[in-house]
Parts: sequence; structure tokens; C-alpha cells
Amino acid sequence: MMLNAEEALEFFEKNPDIEVLEAFVIDVNGVPRGKWIPRERAIDVLTKGMAMPRSVYALDVWGRDVNGAGLAEGTGDPDGLCFPVPGTLSRVTWLSRPTAQVLLQMQVNGEPFYADPRRVLANVLERYKAAGLTPVVATELEFYLIDPVRSALDPVRPPNTREGRWHTGQTQVLSISELQDFEEVFYGISAAARAQNVPADTTLRENGPGQYEINLNHVPDALAAADYAVLLKRIVKSVARANDLDATFMAKPYGTQAGSGMHVHFSVLDQAGRNIYAGEEGPSERLMHSVGGLLENMGESMAVFAPHQNSYRRLRPSEHAPTYASWGFDNRSAAVRVITASKPATRIEHRVAGADTNPYLVLAMILSAALAGMKEKLSPGGAITGDDHAVNHEPLPTNWDYALQRFSRSSFAYAALGPKYRGLYTACKQQELSEFSLRVTDVEYDAYIRTV
Repeated sequence: MMLNAEEALEFFEKNPDIEVLEAFVIDVNGVPRGKWIPRERAIDVLTKGMAMPRSVYALDVWGRDVNGAGLAEGTGDPDGLCFPVPGTLSRVTWLSRPTAQVLLQMQVNGEPFYADPRRVLANVLERYKAAGLTPVVATELEFYLIDPVRSALDPVRPPNTREGRWHTGQTQVLSISELQDFEEVFYGISAAARAQNVPADTTLRENGPGQYEINLNHVPDALAAADYAVLLKRIVKSVARANDLDATFMAKPYGTQAGSGMHVHFSVLDQAGRNIYAGEEGPSERLMHSVGGLLENMGESMAVFAPHQNSYRRLRPSEHAPTYASWGFDNRSAAVRVITASKPATRIEHRVAGADTNPYLVLAMILSAALAGMKEKLSPGGAITGDDHAVNHEPLPTNWDYALQRFSRSSFAYAALGPKYRGLYTACKQQELSEFSLRVTDVEYDAYIRTV
């Protein structure tokens, strides 16, 4: 489905001041990449498509081509044609110049391009549709507001630290006054979300200094849920910058403070609109089978749930981030939390992914694992109590290299993402891992340069 000329014309008629259109795709790392289009060309782009190099989907986190992905070197770096995602043409509220934005998806020879992360998730949802099922999905995103003034010796600090306001021991979780201190930022985020039809719900103060969480409403369209997560991250970063702050979705910006996650809540509807996870008394068998699938395939999915070197700093015991493939009833120390407080809202919360992930790929892996569990009728084993993980709970990979090796050989990732995308993702991450292996950290110099 594409945007037609009438819709595009109507938008610009309602917004006569718009001067430029930001048109972008989302790459393998969840980074928006695209172009600014002048108003006089915008209708053509929206209705006839915009050319972009296919290789834009296979850039490393520094924005460099990944030759091993097979989309740039030796191919002539050809273009694909990008078309708007319906419902994403909207105003940008944080720029002084009147601007609109639109999210794009790529086609090659008239077919969806396999390297588009949005296409990867769409393929998973086609399997649900074939089974007569519809996932209902919501995400919760944690992030830090940080001071925009940084240096090599002081790379990250909370806002207002120059006035001495923050103390490293403070957490102030769920503090209302902390929300009020940044009222303009959160008002700007709310206004932008409304303008862009992003269903932002609750905002709360989290554990770390300057750490917050914004929840998105459940929607019966996992593609839209991933779109909303991508757009919300863009909104938060942009509005923070407009208020002389920065925002980061790094999984662990402070070594001694809480990490930031992207928790995924989901249930599944049948063709009659019934929640198949709700049993007569407690969770249904299909919910438990889904949990079994999630746990069975969690280790092989970690390269997607923790896609960066910094991601693994979050995966430590007592950090409110799972380190075992475990599940429990309403238990936040488990990787998978089963929520049954309200029968109609019976659902799963998947708590593994960091806030630094690509939402399309995270949902593709989670929903694929749940569907596999239902098809294979996998048992999740016993629920944990508290944080008591038994010896039969698989420790999750907490090393990037090992996680990537497991992913690259995974038959589950092969089936969930497709063989070509598994290879593309592996190549991108291997290039990033190789770069990190060449960098000597300041901690190593401090520890070793004079002592060994």
C-alpha cells in the first residue's frame, strides 16, 4: 500500500507553510538515513518514489559501507526505489524551519527489498496471518537525558551537573518533581508524538540520574508498533536537542548506573479477536508454549537483543537486566514476565532487549520464537521465584563475539530473518566488532602501561 497523490496533496494543502520534506529509511542499526526534499518536489517523491542506494541498509554504526554484506562493493552500488509508509507523513515540530517527515520502505524491481528491516518483520507477520493470528504489541523505551557539553575526560553526565545538583547516589525513581524539572522537554515530546500519530502513553522517572521511560500503547499491528518505537526515539533525541540537551538510548551510558532497555509486551489474537493467551484460569497452553519458544531461542537471538559492544555492559547480575533464559509470573528479574492480573490483558513481557536495538529486528526475533514455540508445543519449564535461577536455566551470552558466533550459525535466525538477512546482519556486526578490537581503552593504559 502506497500514499496516493490525493493524500499527499491534502497534507500539503493543510500545511501550506511546509518548506522541506525529510524522507528516510531505517538501517540495520535502527538509524534513520535519507534526504531533504524541497516542497516543490515532495509530491513527486511521495507518489513516484525516491531513489536510494540499496547499500544504505548495510552500513555500520559509524555510517561506513560494509563490504561483507554484499550490497556495495562489486555491485556498482545500485539504487532501489523508496515509497512512503502509509500514515507516517507528518509535521516535524522541533525545527525552526517548517518541515515535514515521512518514513520510507524500499522496493527493488517492484518487490519489497529483503535488506529493509521493515520487510524482515513483515515476513514474520505473514506467517502469523497464515496461521490466522495477529500479534498485539507495545514497547517501553528507557533513555537518559544528558548534558550536551562533553569531553574525552567527561564523556557523559546528567543535565544540570554544572550547578552541582546531581549526586551519584541519587536514583529518585518515579519522582514527580524530576519530571517537572524537564517539563518543557516532555511537553515537546508529547506534542511531537501527537503531531506524528505516535501513541505515547505513560512517562516516568527511572533509576539512573536523568533516566526516563516512555511507554507506547498496544496496537494490533506489530509493524506499526516498530514504526512507533523508531519514531519515538527520533522524537526524544530531537526534542532534547531543541531544549539544549542530548538524549541517549545507549544500553549502558554510565558504568555504575542502571542500563536502558526496550521491553516488549505482546499478546496474540485469533481470527475472532480473542486473546489466545488468556485461559479460563490463568495463562493458556499457547501462552506457555510461546514462552517455551522464547526461552529455547533466546541465546541465539542475543546478537539482535544486544547488538553493540556497550549492550553487554547492561547484562550483569542485579542490573534489572536478564542474564538467564528464565520466566516467571509478574517477575521483573526474569527474562520473560507473564502478566495475568487482568484476563483480557493477559500477555508476555520480553525484558531482554536494550534500548539501543533495531525495533523491527527485535520484534521479528521475539514473534518468530513465540510462533515456533506454539507450533512445536515447547514447554518453558518451571517459573522462577524472586531471582532464584536454577542450574537448568541457560545463561545468556554476555560477550558480543560469542553472541554473534551463535547468531551467525543459528538455524532459528536463518528461519526467522531469512538466510540473506542473517548474513547481512552478521557482516555488519563483524565489521563493528573488528573495529572495537583495534581500539585500546583508557582502562587498559591505566592498568598496564607501567605495571606489566
